[in-house]
Amino acid sequence: MLDINKIRADFPILTQKVNGKPLVYFDNGATSQKPQVVIDAISKYYQEINANIHRGVHTLSQLATDAYETSRGKIQSHINAKFAHEVLFTSGTTHGINLVTNGFAAILKPGDEILVSALEHHSNIVPWQMLCEKTGAVLRVIPMNQEGELIMAEYDALLSNKTKIVTVNHISNALGTVNPIKYMIDKAHEVGAAILIDGAQAVPHLKPNVQELDCDFYVFSGHKICGPTGTGILYGKEAWLNKLPPYQGGGEMIKEVSFEKTTYAELPHKFEAGTPNIAGGIALGTAIDYMNEVGFDNIQQQEKELLHYGTKRLLEIEGLKIFGTAKEKTSVISFNIEGIHPYDIGTIIDKLGIAVRTGHHCAQPIMTFFNIPGTIRASFAFYNTKEEIDLMVAAVKKAQLMLS
Repeated sequence: MLDINKIRADFPILTQKVNGKPLVYFDNGATSQKPQVVIDAISKYYQEINANIHRGVHTLSQLATDAYETSRGKIQSHINAKFAHEVLFTSGTTHGINLVTNGFAAILKPGDEILVSALEHHSNIVPWQMLCEKTGAVLRVIPMNQEGELIMAEYDALLSNKTKIVTVNHISNALGTVNPIKYMIDKAHEVGAAILIDGAQAVPHLKPNVQELDCDFYVFSGHKICGPTGTGILYGKEAWLNKLPPYQGGGEMIKEVSFEKTTYAELPHKFEAGTPNIAGGIALGTAIDYMNEVGFDNIQQQEKELLHYGTKRLLEIEGLKIFGTAKEKTSVISFNIEGIHPYDIGTIIDKLGIAVRTGHHCAQPIMTFFNIPGTIRASFAFYNTKEEIDLMVAAVKKAQLMLS
C-alpha cells in the first residue's frame, strides 16, 4: 500500500493554493504533476553536464551522451523492447504518430485501408486523414457502443486483405475505456496488417510489454507519466523501422552526405534528426525510475479505489450522468449535469481550487456520438486522495446550486 502523505510530499506543486483554496488536481489525463527528482534531473543536466550529445569527444559531451542513452535503456527495459534502437525519442505521442504516418506514405497505395477507432484522440485521427488524402488510402472507423466500448464484431468484419494498418488507443483519454488491444493486435496480424497503439493514457497506469503484446508500434508522451513536457517515445519493431523512410533530414540522422547522395544512419539515429531535448530525455528516464519505485501494482490499486469511490460519490448528485461505463476502465470519470453546460461547472469549481478538464478533450467524434457539447472530466493519479474527491463533489454540488 502507498504512503500517500509521503508520495504527495514528492510533488511540490500539490502544496499550492488556488484562489485561496488547497489545490485539488484532477487533470492528470492532460498532464501529470512532476516529482522533485524529475525537476532536479533537469536542473542537474544544465548545471553539470550541459553539452550536445553524440558529437563531441570532450568530457561533457560524453557525460551527456551516456546519460541520454542510459535513459533510452531504462525505457527499453520498462516496455520490454527487444533492442534499445527500437526506442526512439520524440517530442510526444503526436510526434510519434506523425512519424509513422509519414513513413506509411511511401507504402500505401490507392484503395488500401486504414482502421481507426471511434475512441481516438484527434492526434490519432487527423494524421491518418492527411495520409489518406496524400495516398488515396481509405479510412475506416471501428464503432463504439453506449458504454464507450469498441464493438469487436464490427472490428472483425472491417478487417480484410486491404487493411494495411490499424491504429487504436490503449486507453481512451475521454472515457477511460481500456481497449482489448492484445485481441486487436492478433486479429490485425491475421490479415497481414501492422498495428499502432497510442499508449499516451495507458503508461501512467500500467507497464506495457511490447514483446508480449506483439504490437508493431507503441507511442506515448513523457509528460503524462511524471516526466517533462516535450518528451515522448515511439517504439517500433526493428523490421518496421528499417522499412520506413526517415521523417526529417538533418544532422545526426545521416551516415554520409555529398551533394550527389546521402546515406542514412542506423537506428535509432535515422529518426532522430537535430539536437534533441536532451535534458527532457534524461529526466524522462528519471520519471520512469520514480514510477517503478512507487510500483505499478500500487498505482493500479490506489487508482482503482479512487475510481470506485469517485463514481459512487458523484452518482449521489441528482441529474449527474457519467459517460464511459466500460467494464474495463481506468481512473477517469467523464460526466455532465442535466441542464448545465460543462464549462460553467468547471469555471465555478476552479474558484474552489478544483482543477478538472471541460470540453471535448480532443475527441469530438465521441461527443458527437453521445450528442453532447463536451464533458467534465476528472482524471485521477496515484497521488490523489478520497478526501480530494469529497472536496470536488462538494464543489460540484455548490456549482449546481448556483447554476440551477
